[in-house]
Amino acid sequence: LAFVSFGAGLLGGFVGLALGTIRLPALLLLGVAAPTAGGTNILVSSLASLTGALRHLREGRVNTRIVLVMGVPAFIGAFIGGFASDTVPEGVLLVAAGVLVFWQGVEFLVGARFLPRTPSRSGAGDRAEAGEVGGIFSRNRMLAEGGVGLSVGLLGGAVGLILGSIRLPALIRILRVDPRIAAGTNLFIGFFMGALGWIGHVAQGEVNYALLAMMGSGAMVGS
Repeated sequence: LAFVSFGAGLLGGFVGLALGTIRLPALLLLGVAAPTAGGTNILVSSLASLTGALRHLREGRVNTRIVLVMGVPAFIGAFIGGFASDTVPEGVLLVAAGVLVFWQGVEFLVGARFLPRTPSRSGAGDRAEAGEVGGIFSRNRMLAEGGVGLSVGLLGGAVGLILGSIRLPALIRILRVDPRIAAGTNLFIGFFMGALGWIGHVAQGEVNYALLAMMGSGAMVGS
């Protein structure tokens, strides 16, 4: 588990994703109950996001406007989803986790084809600051992005995933944000979403602290 978590953290730090969909199946395959696996994994994902998010924040790749538009609904949804996860049958959580793992694979394939071709709209990459990231922040686009954030938060909080692989393409496709800014902001949102989702799971006693320490260390070192 520590090795898998380190590898996921290493790759996730490059692409702006916590990759909890890699750790969660490993937990399930080792026989950890789905609610406990979800509660443990979501905090590990949050910790993995923190190390990457701090780096992006220092380099000006976190946009506060996007955090408010997409992040706040995601934070609320994650807490509700985590708190309500105990009422969802374990079989449903397993199916949902499987679907999300499959969907992340699809997103990676699509991203590998299209994201490198997306032009930088900031024109300043590493020097970009909030307000210099380009993007289209019309009312309808912001409402759509907020809806994605809330939906992803609810589902991710319940199954124990921060689902950055869903948020990242949505940021680029809906708001037309520079991919580098989207990656940094996505990790920043993922940290707080994971923390609030974890609080919801803790309230239900769905966290294994021994697994948390082992996987969390590997994820943070990798990131």
